[in-house]
Amino acid sequence: MLRRLLQPFWVLLAIIFLIEAWLWDHLEPIVARVVAAIPLRSLKHWLAARIETLSPALTLVVFVVPVVLLFPLKLLGMWLLMHHQWKLALVVIVFGKMVGVGITAFIFDITRGKLLQMGWFAWLYDNVLALRSKAAALVDPIKQRVRDVLKDLLRSNTSGWSVRVLRQIQRFRRSVQQAR
Repeated sequence: MLRRLLQPFWVLLAIIFLIEAWLWDHLEPIVARVVAAIPLRSLKHWLAARIETLSPALTLVVFVVPVVLLFPLKLLGMWLLMHHQWKLALVVIVFGKMVGVGITAFIFDITRGKLLQMGWFAWLYDNVLALRSKAAALVDPIKQRVRDVLKDLLRSNTSGWSVRVLRQIQRFRRSVQQAR
């Protein structure tokens, strides 16, 4: 009985986890493009050379620094929410999330080798990847049901605004996927 009651909680937690993983996967290539466009490539090489001289424990400090530096941005978002600045708060929170995930992906790419030398970090990394697989397995049937419902809706000859919006979203997704 308790398991049945907790099922929606686990699904919600899995969805949040997969959104984070999706952001990571999709922001990492964008960060790579930014690194290629801006002279950050030399910064990456310089930073990688410095990290090679660090111990794994000090490398962990380098990995955690972006989290600490972005904390004031999260506080600003919360302050804006408390003062009923909903739109600006949403922009600040989303911007902070995107920048945080992007920078973390950039730093993790450089520090991964050293961090995985620490036994507990390698264990944690493996377990996060396993958790990601379990979350995907939990959410995949739900995603498939949503896709089936949307396909049925799009195939129907209904001409409501929701169908038009779904068709526009579908066209936009196709254009983004073709651009990759």
